[in-house]
Amino acid sequence: MGNVTVIGAQWGDEGKGKIVDWLASRADMVVRFQGGHNAGHTLVVEGKTYKLSLLPSGIVTGTPSVVGNGVVLDPWALKSEVERIRDQGVEVTPELLMVADNCPLILPIHRDLDALREDASGAGKIGTTRRGIGPAYEDKVGRRAIRVCDLADLGDLDPMLDRLCAHHDALRAGFNEPPVDRRRLKNDLAEIAGFVLPFARPVWREIDNARRNGKRILFEGAQGVLLDVDHGTYPFVTSSNTVAGTVASGSGTGPSAAGFVLGITKAYTTRVGSGPFPTEQDNDVGQTLGTRGREFGTVTGRKRRCGWFDAVLVRQAVAVGGVTGIALTKLDVLDTLDTVKVCTGYKLDGQDLDYLPAHAADQARVEPVFEEIKGWEASTEGARSWADLPARAIKYVRRIEELIRCPVALVSTSPERDDTILVRDPFAG
Repeated sequence: MGNVTVIGAQWGDEGKGKIVDWLASRADMVVRFQGGHNAGHTLVVEGKTYKLSLLPSGIVTGTPSVVGNGVVLDPWALKSEVERIRDQGVEVTPELLMVADNCPLILPIHRDLDALREDASGAGKIGTTRRGIGPAYEDKVGRRAIRVCDLADLGDLDPMLDRLCAHHDALRAGFNEPPVDRRRLKNDLAEIAGFVLPFARPVWREIDNARRNGKRILFEGAQGVLLDVDHGTYPFVTSSNTVAGTVASGSGTGPSAAGFVLGITKAYTTRVGSGPFPTEQDNDVGQTLGTRGREFGTVTGRKRRCGWFDAVLVRQAVAVGGVTGIALTKLDVLDTLDTVKVCTGYKLDGQDLDYLPAHAADQARVEPVFEEIKGWEASTEGARSWADLPARAIKYVRRIEELIRCPVALVSTSPERDDTILVRDPFAG
């Protein structure tokens, strides 16, 4: 039995929470390896709904869970989330949750900068969640970040604050904002340190020990491949790499640890925020998909843009993301439609394309080429085997496999954990 890595194969919001929760019940460890609390997972377990943003999904199943060094950690958001799920009966202890001691922190000044930039961008807004993710990653690569381990030695923080504030004070001045209140920042860090430090440790050792002992590890990604800072629809992307290759750098293990890479994709397409969306349906079809799919962001509550399944983008995500098999979610949302469309290619200035070009202006101008498939107009909700699916629904799934050049390993037919058709066991490799 090997490891499994779960990543989104679209623009995020593909239903990773349910799939990760389903897999976490069979794993020995769950590891988050990138992103921050801008990514939301909704889990429905035995009728109870859990909304997670930063905590790995294994927390709910009692599976030892790790926040890796590739994550940017807002310690106040972590405390709030731990307290919230404690009220739902889930006790988060240092034995259950481990946080990388070299994890960079998201500070209040990062949230401030994120909002100031977005407000000043006008028509050029990226559509960030304003949670400070991008500015925190910038400080990490700029070698001025404050990390979890620094909370244990706050007396040595002044030289680090000199470097950090020199950068942020200049940026804030450009927005006519006062300099960073260093005393308040130090006090805030001193207050939160006692909560965070019990969870902190060199998690690469924990992961290495788990591997050497033959434990099954589930690596949990956030967002989706199309939001990858290198391979996504730049600049309308997140600030980290969301592909499976990030497992290695984001958790402190080798690339071979990724194991079976499960790409999560909806049976249609959604996107939150700004950016190109070739198959978007700003019409009754999009409204139907949004209503039936309950398409509102877990973190922001923003309404998601909806459209037909884009096989071109998913095929591209499979290739650059290193996907072994697909988990197809929300098939039941299409149940009432008499016709379903799938994008099989693009036209750009009269030229046929079988990929999304890199240039943002070209991405915004591509025209989708659709293939129409007769709908099944029957319920797939709650199906747990192929025999429970209408024949035309199976035909739709098989056509998607052909177009994206990747097998479907799982099919999800409702938010409930057990309403899943297992085609291939990811943990079996």
